[in-house]
Amino acid sequence: MNSIFEPGQYVRHPARPDWGTGQVQSVIGDRVTVNFENAGKLLINTGLTVLEILDGVPPGRPGR
Repeated sequence: MNSIFEPGQYVRHPARPDWGTGQVQSVIGDRVTVNFENAGKLLINTGLTVLEILDGVPPGRPGR
């Protein structure tokens, strides 16, 4: 199965807005490692959790 996530994308966890914006670090199957502004690096199982993909680069972040 192909993941819709790619390293470098910015995401948000809708159930945890306190984590802030996260950047995808790696993707292996349903396991996505995301570095969140306020929660650090977390491993997310996207088979169980929905992440919202953000378009473009969020404000305050340098361009790619």
